[in-house]
Amino acid sequence: MQCMIDAMRSIVSLISHATVALAGSLAVAGCSLSPQPDHDTAATTPERLEARIHKVHRFDPQAFTQGLELDGDRLLVSTGFYGESGMFSMEVGNAPQQRTPLDPELFGEGITKTGDHIWQLTWRDGIAFKRDATTFQQLGTVSYEGEGWGLCHFDDRVIMSNGSDELIIRDPESFDERSRIRVTNQGNGVSNLNELECVPNDPATGKDTIYANVFLSTDIMRIDATTGAVTGIIDASSIPNNAVADTNNVLNGIAWIPSSDRFYITGKRWPDLYEVTFVSKMSNHGQS
Repeated sequence: MQCMIDAMRSIVSLISHATVALAGSLAVAGCSLSPQPDHDTAATTPERLEARIHKVHRFDPQAFTQGLELDGDRLLVSTGFYGESGMFSMEVGNAPQQRTPLDPELFGEGITKTGDHIWQLTWRDGIAFKRDATTFQQLGTVSYEGEGWGLCHFDDRVIMSNGSDELIIRDPESFDERSRIRVTNQGNGVSNLNELECVPNDPATGKDTIYANVFLSTDIMRIDATTGAVTGIIDASSIPNNAVADTNNVLNGIAWIPSSDRFYITGKRWPDLYEVTFVSKMSNHGQS
């Protein structure tokens, strides 16, 4: 019996010494290692920005703006609402030209110019119109599933929003769907993505970037076009909404001015087109 007791004591002693040694090792490690920042979290935290106004131009107060894109010296504008949908072009600050209406039963949405043609979406009709980029003459139509909201393009692909947290990648010639990317803010999906603007090799990020209005919000998302991660959130609440009071007349429309860091932004039935830059909230001390 004494032999068994001595054996048990030996085992307990060994366990005790091992526990002390382990605790000491952990204590030393705890003292010698300072807390490290979570680099993954820091890398995905969006930059906080706001819109700084540089110029204000006249715009069409009747235009229920759904798409806005700069093509050389002219703006391409698509409009929505039943009985009011269509598209037109205009030189900045001048009256609209070359109006092309849609059938009254169609609700127009985003547009983008790719090569020698323009794609124009409809909301719930599942129809995209292919138009001649110069005359706006209809060249054909294609069908798609779900809703159509915003459009923009890079040289090799068209990007489409449908109100969800996904962006659909399409072929610029056929409009066939290639793939989808989910837009996330620190891992959480961002839905209600509306009008889009594609900026290749964006000066602000050095990457292909998508800017997206968020429906019924004054926030604009800056999105990595490859990963879908939101890299910046632009607060545009300081931009005056001088439209007639109506819950529908919200911020909607972004057009990048190539070879610069400036954008045109406007809204539905807004009488003004704003030329802006997107700056850190810490550095916006005035306008110029």
